[in-house]
Amino acid sequence: MKTSTDELLVFVTVIDSGSITAAAEKLQQTVSGVSRALTRLEKKLDTALIRRTTRRLQLTEEGVLFLARARAILDAMEEAEQSVARRRERPSGRLRVDAASPFMLHCIAPHMQAFAALFPEIRLELTSNERIVDLLEQKVDIAIRIGALQDSTLHARALGSSKLRIVASPGYLAEAGEPRSVEALRAHRLIGFTAPEHLNRWPLRDGERDALKIEPAITASSGETIRHLALADGGVACLADFMTVADVNEKRLVPILDDILIDERQPVSAVFYQSASLAGRVQAFLDFIGTRLEL
Repeated sequence: MKTSTDELLVFVTVIDSGSITAAAEKLQQTVSGVSRALTRLEKKLDTALIRRTTRRLQLTEEGVLFLARARAILDAMEEAEQSVARRRERPSGRLRVDAASPFMLHCIAPHMQAFAALFPEIRLELTSNERIVDLLEQKVDIAIRIGALQDSTLHARALGSSKLRIVASPGYLAEAGEPRSVEALRAHRLIGFTAPEHLNRWPLRDGERDALKIEPAITASSGETIRHLALADGGVACLADFMTVADVNEKRLVPILDDILIDERQPVSAVFYQSASLAGRVQAFLDFIGTRLEL
């Protein structure tokens, strides 16, 4: 494209104002600057658009044709800007949010009816992955990540943190007894993660060490699977409060070894690529979920 939108705006404003001087005042530019822009535009088009006389400006035949197209272009640009502004005021469009299944089930899904009522024009897509996903590859707008962040190319908003606890069901403890030390815990059925390995280091004081590396009797790739195994009297597990707080409150799971438990919290963050100017729907979700999470 040879011409710029600034040159189009100058041309249209000169015609609407009736003179270069009036157009310069309206555009808050110098008269010479407006005149140079007109000359530059005609040079790029290799044709005269305006006949200049001492009394008035008159469009050439080419100028009449170009004026109509210039108006259409400027009107389309203004409409495009207004549509973006309207989206920020009234968020709309597709929003894909990804989180590990336990966090999705316990912390995201319960609030989505309220979110949909507030933002009916957002088409929400929820996906669950136990491993870290590539936002661009999976076309994810927001990913909820638990634990320390590694990818420095992403922007993040902290949503809170969730304490880790050692829990077991009343049925399991009635059968196997309640362990009251690390040594006693080693004799119990321990439920751990298939991967990553650091999730099988429990925040318990083990002598001079600040973590206990367990040897699980059974492993699972999802925290939600581990939770269900624990609820089914399957053994002892180390899980975050966000997925067990209701179970503990309703006595389906019992916290144990609190006296040697280290206060370790997993940070919860929302990560995304947008930075200075968040899309309205992304901003709407972050603001909404930030007020709903009890972490």
